[in-house]
Amino acid sequence: MIIPSIDLQDGQTVQLIGGKQKALDAGDPHPIAERFGRVGEIAVIDLDAAMGKGRQSALIEPLLRVARCRVGGGIRDVDSALRWLDAGAVKVILGTAARPDILQHLPKERVIAALDAVHGDIVVEGWQTKTGKRVEEQMAALSPYVGGFLVTFVEREGRMVGIDLEEIARLKAAAGDAQLTIAGGVATVEEIAALDAMGIDAQVGMALYTGAFDLADAIGACLKSDRSDGKWPTVITDPDGMALGLAYSDRESLRAALDRGVGAYASRKRGLWIKGETSGATQRLLRVDLDCDRDTLRFMVEQQTPGFCHLDTWTCWGETEGMHALMRTLAKRLHHAPTGSYARRLFDDPALLAAKLREEAHELSEATDPSHVREEAADLLYFALVAATRAGVSLSDLHRTFSMRACKVSRRPGDAKPPFLASASAEETLPPSND
Repeated sequence: MIIPSIDLQDGQTVQLIGGKQKALDAGDPHPIAERFGRVGEIAVIDLDAAMGKGRQSALIEPLLRVARCRVGGGIRDVDSALRWLDAGAVKVILGTAARPDILQHLPKERVIAALDAVHGDIVVEGWQTKTGKRVEEQMAALSPYVGGFLVTFVEREGRMVGIDLEEIARLKAAAGDAQLTIAGGVATVEEIAALDAMGIDAQVGMALYTGAFDLADAIGACLKSDRSDGKWPTVITDPDGMALGLAYSDRESLRAALDRGVGAYASRKRGLWIKGETSGATQRLLRVDLDCDRDTLRFMVEQQTPGFCHLDTWTCWGETEGMHALMRTLAKRLHHAPTGSYARRLFDDPALLAAKLREEAHELSEATDPSHVREEAADLLYFALVAATRAGVSLSDLHRTFSMRACKVSRRPGDAKPPFLASASAEETLPPSND
């Protein structure tokens, strides 16, 4: 697939030719990351750090909350790599520091070794220093320690002169089980499709920024359809993966969805259909995924009320159940619960809500029978979701928080805080009740 690239220098998004000559300045990376992130992982490269001219950390950190980022540039020790992984980077890209003595301390599946090469010879330190090593040689040495390789053809970088598929096929074989990403020279969507068919990702910058093609073109080139009209079945889900319905996409609707960040589909009757334009049940597009066979899309969206179905239900299979249904009910009651109702009391009385949270947490901590644990856990979750709703926190927000926490590698001991330990000890020393 395509891996859109954001290269940062002097606080701006830039594109360089051959790693030296600035070809363009695209400005603030935040809106770019939001748009690029709709197609999956993006590469965020700190050129200043790679060249030893400062760091863009303060600019990169907010991007981790809007897109799934591979972060690279100037990461030269274990602590730096771990800091980025803990901050939410899905992967880190190491160049000069891609050595066994460093890599052995990092989670293999989340590390990419950057092998920047000029005509097959590896260069480091911002492409300024030759090492005398060949790409295949380094792949063999580093394969036990990394989950992927990023090979940049420096002589092609930023020039959009095309790629050498035969050379890349050799590198794919040398990479073995590691995922191969190539950068430098990609000029057409047909090249992206050819790489995708080989199981190789294409890291692309200049072609996207200059408008040679767009994200919809890149994704569409990798897709196939067995329908006479060429449309692609599109499964729509919420951030937790719950299916809301089925629609169809074509190149026009996919472009509208990715450019505008909305649920846009190809209606068999109406043509381009923007979900919610007339009903108000709009969608914010979070991500577009391709299935393994490249014949079906998944749109992950944030759906607004009353839901996706034209019958005003949340899904095309009816209403949801469980926590999804509870959270939607609480959201409605936050502003419309009758005076005197329990929901209204909880929303309006922080002390009552806090007391119920402590009460239910205590009862859950003492429960041992599975049925008792189930009931007490459900009680605690209910009040926790009330607290979340009261603060304007949605299930999607919680989903993103868990996803970010899953990125952490470093872990705290997780010991209880002293006041709670003291409380537990006091309860243990209480005299037995006469009841």
